[in-house]
Amino acid sequence: MTDTSKVEKAENADPLVKSQDTVAPADDPTAAPVEVVDPRLLVRDEGFKGYITEFKRKIKGGELGSLPVVIGLIIIWTIFELKNDRFLSAGNLSSISYFMAATGMLAIGLVFVLLLGEIDLSVGSVSGLSSALFAVFVVQHGMNEWLALVLTIVTGVGIGALHGWFFARIGVPAFVVTLAGFLGWNGLMLWLLGASGSINIPDATGPAHLLGQSSYFMDQAIIGAYLLAGLGVVLSLVGNFGEQRRRRAAGVPFRPTSEILLRVGLLAVASFAAAAVLNNAEGVSNALVIFLAALVVVDFVLRRTTYGRKVFAVGGSIEAARRAGISVPMVRITVFAISGGFAAVGGMFFAGQTATASLGSGGGNTLMLAIAAAVIGGTSLFGGRGSVWSALLGMLVIQSIQTGLDLLNMSQSIQYMITGAVLLAAVVIDSVSRKSQKAAGRA
Repeated sequence: MTDTSKVEKAENADPLVKSQDTVAPADDPTAAPVEVVDPRLLVRDEGFKGYITEFKRKIKGGELGSLPVVIGLIIIWTIFELKNDRFLSAGNLSSISYFMAATGMLAIGLVFVLLLGEIDLSVGSVSGLSSALFAVFVVQHGMNEWLALVLTIVTGVGIGALHGWFFARIGVPAFVVTLAGFLGWNGLMLWLLGASGSINIPDATGPAHLLGQSSYFMDQAIIGAYLLAGLGVVLSLVGNFGEQRRRRAAGVPFRPTSEILLRVGLLAVASFAAAAVLNNAEGVSNALVIFLAALVVVDFVLRRTTYGRKVFAVGGSIEAARRAGISVPMVRITVFAISGGFAAVGGMFFAGQTATASLGSGGGNTLMLAIAAAVIGGTSLFGGRGSVWSALLGMLVIQSIQTGLDLLNMSQSIQYMITGAVLLAAVVIDSVSRKSQKAAGRA
């Protein structure tokens, strides 16, 4: 067969065509070439065997995704359930889902910063300051609670933008800027709380009541949990088929309908099972609903908008982003503003849990747990790779460890050591994964 006929045959092939190339490993130019396969062009005509082949290729190439954290979560749940059969009870799982939301909000904002390969050490202090500001606005100045909430979140966004401005425009390292913010905003919180060190927040109405532990979606109605599960399934179905239609119209590879139905089916099983478990307790907390809604919105922003692509571009290569016409300072400033905004929202979640703004708000290990959640969930510390869903997975791991150890009456020192070990394992996996991708020519 001539070269021309080969080309014509390739052009007339199915859209889901395999595209291969060979590159030498980056650390050894003289080594034998490694086959590189564009995952978007992998053939699916082998049926189930094709998916197994693709899975093996991803593992070999270091594209682990959320697999390590899912396996880790299964192991953690299995161990704690064997130690205490109350761990997987409806009440305990409901408690995990509620208390992970506050720190999870901080982790969502940190995902944006980590995607740039930077760090924000101020989120704990900003969350504490936000709860104090809200309490001062409402209790000491008699402001409407919803107006106070808006002003508090705007303040958090402004603080984050200020950090980003020093980093992007002045050139001060993000570590130093946010470390200064960690100290300074914590001091301002202490000054606002005054000698008493705490301000009780009215829990009758408004945001504090909405985020309280006794507040549930649709007033504990059983239909509420199933309604949320159904909504999630419908949105997934619409989104997947919409993407399939767009890719088909553009003439690029797309997921077959059978795969979409399988994915959505698995999501439906998981969603309705979770709804049934939470209904066996007291229902779905408002805090969890808002947390999940935030994940959906932010995931859409990162994966489906021009701004999200700019964030990944800057995190992947600053110089390449500049050459592509992206305003790197703008992306940096807005990313830190988003981190500050979510820190403020997280502070409101903490205030809702205790109905109090106190000296401990946003303190202790809050910052470390938020960073750990994002990293454990799969967001790379090196930038350019990650997902906001890592905040959910990471918080599930951390909150499961904390709750499980509490059931076993373990001291807080043991919790810190185990959480630290899990964080180190996540970073090691990330580093090994990057090396594997580099060796396979995909990094």
